[in-house]
This record gives sequence, C-alpha cells and structure tokens, in this order.
Amino acid sequence: MKWIKSEKFWQIFLGVTLIILTGLLIWQLYSLDILPQNIQVPTIIALVLIVLILILIELEFGYKSKVRIATLVLSILLCIVYGLGAYYVFRTNGTLTAITAIRHLNENKVSLIALQESDIHSLDNLGGKRVGNLKSIDREGTDKALKEISGKTNAGYETVEFDSVPQEVTALYNEDVDAIILNEAYRTNVVDLEEYADFSSRTRVVETVTFTTTSTNEALAVSDVTTKPYNILISGNDSYGDVGELSRSDVNMIVTVNPMTSTVLLTSIPRDSYVAVDCGDAYACAEGQMDKITHTGINGITSTKRTVEKLLNIDINYTFRVNFSSVTSIVDSIGGIDVDVPEGQAVETFYADSTLEGVTEGWNHLNGERALSFARERYAYIDGDNQRVRNQQMVLKAIFDKATSPDIIINYTSLLNVLENAFDTTLSRDEITDFIKYQIQAMPGWKFETYQLSGEGSILFCPSLGQEAYVTILDQSTVALAHDKIRAVLEGRDADEVMVPESNDISINQYAPDLSGEGADNGIDYSNMEEPYYYENLQDENTPLYDENGELYEPDYSPEDFVEAPGEE
Repeated sequence: MKWIKSEKFWQIFLGVTLIILTGLLIWQLYSLDILPQNIQVPTIIALVLIVLILILIELEFGYKSKVRIATLVLSILLCIVYGLGAYYVFRTNGTLTAITAIRHLNENKVSLIALQESDIHSLDNLGGKRVGNLKSIDREGTDKALKEISGKTNAGYETVEFDSVPQEVTALYNEDVDAIILNEAYRTNVVDLEEYADFSSRTRVVETVTFTTTSTNEALAVSDVTTKPYNILISGNDSYGDVGELSRSDVNMIVTVNPMTSTVLLTSIPRDSYVAVDCGDAYACAEGQMDKITHTGINGITSTKRTVEKLLNIDINYTFRVNFSSVTSIVDSIGGIDVDVPEGQAVETFYADSTLEGVTEGWNHLNGERALSFARERYAYIDGDNQRVRNQQMVLKAIFDKATSPDIIINYTSLLNVLENAFDTTLSRDEITDFIKYQIQAMPGWKFETYQLSGEGSILFCPSLGQEAYVTILDQSTVALAHDKIRAVLEGRDADEVMVPESNDISINQYAPDLSGEGADNGIDYSNMEEPYYYENLQDENTPLYDENGELYEPDYSPEDFVEAPGEE
C-alpha cells in the first residue's frame, strides 16, 4: 500500500501506460490508413520520439524534484492526448467500416390505416369491416400484409380493391371503406395531393407489416479514385429515420469527379422528370413504362441508378443514398453551413416548415432544419423545381466546403456520431481512405460546375399512382447536353466549355416519351414539326438547332421560330 502511494510507482505506472497508449495509437493510425505515407511515417516517428525523450529525461534528471514533477505532468498530459487520439482514430475506423457496408436489403413497410375517429384500434376490431387495397400497384406488398394480418386475427373482414392510390384514399375519406392497406413508400404521394394534405394527421396506423427485399446494387469500381474519373449518383429519399427504407427519390444528382483536373460536375435531374423506368430488382414495378423519376426510389436505388444510366447513356460507378434525417444530422454535426443566396431568391418562410426563418439575399448560415427546408423549397420560386435543384446543389457544395475545411476538427466528434447511420454508399472503405489521403496530400482546389436538365410541365399517366399526375417532359436537348458535359469532365475537359450538344448518339433520346400520339396534350403542338425539328428526334442530326437569337431550342417555341445554326449547312 505504501508502495502504491510513492512517486516511483506513479512514474512507472504512467510510463508503462504511455508506452501502451503510444503503441495503440500507432496501430490504429496504421489500420486506418488515412494519412499519406509521407505524413504517416513522420507522424509515427514523432509520436515515438516524444515518449522516448520524456523517458530519457526522467532517467537522466529524475532525481531533481522540479524535473520529476514536470515529467509526471507531461506524462499525464500525453496519456490523455494519446488516449483520446487512439479513441478517435478507432471511432473513425469503425465509422468508415459501417458506412461502406453495402446494404443488400431494402426495407418495406405496409400499413393498415384507419381514420382518427375510427373504432378500429387493433386487428381484432376488423370484424365485419371493409378494408381497401390496391388491385395491381404493390400487389406483392399488399398480399404479404393481408397474409400477416389474417395470421394475427380471426376477425372476418371484407377486402375492396382499387385501381389507384388516390381512389383508395378517397374511399377511406368518404368512409366507403373502414381502413386501407398502403405501402408507406406511397404516403408522400398522397400528402402531395392538395385534397389529402392532412392525410397523416387525419389518419392513424393500426398495424405495420415490415419485410425486406434483396438489392443487387453493386459498384462499378474504377481502379483508382485518386487518378481515374467516375460518376456518383446521389439519391435523396423523402423520408426520415432509416436510410434503407424505401421511399421516393426526391433528389437525383450525378456527381462527376475528375481528380486529375480537380473538377466536380453536379448534374441534377428534376424530381418530376417523365422517364422510362428500369425496375432494377424491384418486386412490383412497371418495367419500361414512363413515370416520374422520383417514383423509382420506391423500387429501390438500383431502379433509380439504372433509370438514370439509360436516360443519359452513362455508367454510374457508385451510389450514395441519404434521406431527410441524413441532411439535418450531417449539417448540424458540422456546425451548420453557409450558402450565398442570389439576388431575387430570398424566401421569407419555407413551405416545408413555415415556423422556420427563411433566407435573405447574400450569405446565410443554416442549421440542419433550415438547410433541408431550403433544399426542398420550390413553391416560393417562379422557376419552381428548377430553382429547388439549384438550391440542392448549393447545399451539397456548402457541406463539401465545410467538411473539407479546418473547421471540421472542432465538430469531428459530433460528425462521427451521425455518419454511421446517415447514408449508405457503394464506395469501399479503401476508396474513401484513398480519397481522403489524396485530399490531405494534394490539397486540390476543386472546381465545381453545375448543370440541370429542364423541360415543360404536363399531366400524364403515372403507373405508380395508377392515374395521371403532373410531370416534367424533359427537353431532349438538355438530356443530350447533360450527357456531353459529363463526358467532357470524364475526358479531362471543363463542362462549361460544352455549350451545345455534341453527341449524335440515338441511345440518348430513345427513352423520350412519344409526344405525337394520343394523350400527349401538354400545350405544345408537335404534330406539324418536321424532322430534324421534331422534338423527340432533335439529336438525330449533327447540326444543333437554335432560335433566332442563337439560343438552344426550347420546346415552347413554335416551328417557325427555328433556323439552322449560324454558319452551319
């Protein structure tokens, strides 16, 4: 006992502890492999030398009381610093492992929903009730839910089938049925309809059936993310909670990275874009039919990825999936972000949450909730969804700027706390660490370029809803231009250099909707437009078309507005 109270004991104890912590920190740094070799080796040497020098001073001059006290204090401080360092490196290692663990399962939730005033509080209250369900939309999910409900109760109930989601909800509101079965992925489709904006508050969930489906989403990896260009699809789900839960993909952005030219191109696709759907590995989907691109998220990220690949005739190398919770958590964890709002784009209050302060012209510091609302805002703008896309690009760039700045050190622990469940990606752990090492060593001055597809609004049939809805008919010249800008960055050029479509690839627009047939009334008369002026086949010719002011073709012009490109035959 007397020995434990002596100075000698504590000197030995602290010395051994410091040696152990030094070894642990070095091992963690080596395992993490996040530092470039020319930084990692000197760092490890410095860590060892500090400890050795302290031990040598103690051995040589430890008999002097002042030196002994100083070395004890330094030993305690180094134990704290090395211990915390080892802990944070360990946490970083675990976070990278967690976020790069590819999810091969999609979570599906199908609910039994009744009105708030209904007397259905449990499955046993279903006796003699009428339960609505969808005839063909999400048929497998409906069957799974009915089977599980029947297995949990002996109450006899009648099922009533409907052709569309709005029909089913209308029947519930009108009390033609007592409850409905609805996949939670369709909830946001319902509340987007003005007459059912109160759906979530007017109804309640009686029972939820959860099941998983397999995802085949895999990376098309490049050999080296620090030297080879690649495309990443960012898919932003309009849901809170688990990022793996299926819901609409409201953000669809292709991030084209060329590390050799330090160029990043953000190409955004409006959420309502009317595109040919590739179902991917979805169990219930209208393969090849035209629908909003946001609805592909209901099928899973594989469907969104393949649909984008076909639309733009590109390869997606990696995917990155986030949701509403991800955005708010990440922004808050890094201490907020700063966005520069252009003149004329100020918003007094946000539509998504009217309780939040809007944004003013110039620089604004946004917390997570305001950043999310800013990225979702469209009703405050004349340009609607096009401005929302630009807001999303601003938010993404602001997050990147903050995450790669020295300020991140202050918020590092909080960032680690949220990253593990904030997103999933098909980038591997090694690819992420290689990119971080490249960032630390090269410190590239990234040049950000942006582009967005655009088009005209229309009302057309959406299979996922079972009825017509507002859609955006993409201008095929913007589709072709997006393809060519992405290709330019991959080839080492600037996207901004590509001002008119260069491509003559028919596969770019082969998935465009046929606007000449019945049901294509969107306010534009395409029937009298002869080739090569016909909208659907605009890119069949090498010669781009311009209006009389030299601007690219826009679909709301009439045929007589078009002239051949100046200087071209």
